[in-house]
Amino acid sequence: MRAWAVIAAGGSGRRMETNISKQLLKLDGATILERTLKPFMNNSGIDGIIIVAAEEIIEHINSIISAFPNELKNISIIKGGSERQDSVWNGLCAVPDDVEIIVIHDAVRPFITSKLITECIDSAFEHGAVTVMRPLKETVKVVSNGVIVNTPDRSSLWSTQTPQAFRTELICEAHSRARAEGFTGTDDCMLVERLGHPVHIIEGDDFNIKITTQSDMKIAEVILNFLETGRKNA
Repeated sequence: MRAWAVIAAGGSGRRMETNISKQLLKLDGATILERTLKPFMNNSGIDGIIIVAAEEIIEHINSIISAFPNELKNISIIKGGSERQDSVWNGLCAVPDDVEIIVIHDAVRPFITSKLITECIDSAFEHGAVTVMRPLKETVKVVSNGVIVNTPDRSSLWSTQTPQAFRTELICEAHSRARAEGFTGTDDCMLVERLGHPVHIIEGDDFNIKITTQSDMKIAEVILNFLETGRKNA
């Protein structure tokens, strides 16, 4: 079984209120992107990595990658599209034809673990499609025009994270159909759902946050300190 990762690294720093792309911001001396890549590079089930990025940061990412040991992984950096879905499609097209499983992950989720990556690969091989999710802890309201419409049963509501992993032919078909029909989904699983194919879930980790705002950076610093303190005391 061959598995490759597609890392979506095309986000800007707009919501972070910085001129630096958020995946290039540093957490304790290492960029968010570096911290995201390492679990994939250290996972024996991942044979290669495609990083999809905005053109203006490709050179910077190349300098980051060049510092990694060359023997660890086959890593390519390609230009992204105008939207995340377009970027992922570009990444899918760059994956070798003989790859069986594709793992798609956000570049700004730096606390992903190698263990969770392996679980995604194994589940995708068995079921075809899988996503990492967490059960919601807070009550959710459906609102229309500033008024609460109803309150869904929280026990059936989960929030989606990445990685999301798929058999190659399934995710490529899902993206191809979405492109042909002009459909844009909020994540890659949504495109697979449109095919009528079930998407299985793996319960994720509260630490697997997506860093998009300054407050997220503060939370990430706390998480990093907690994890590193735990390693030192282990």
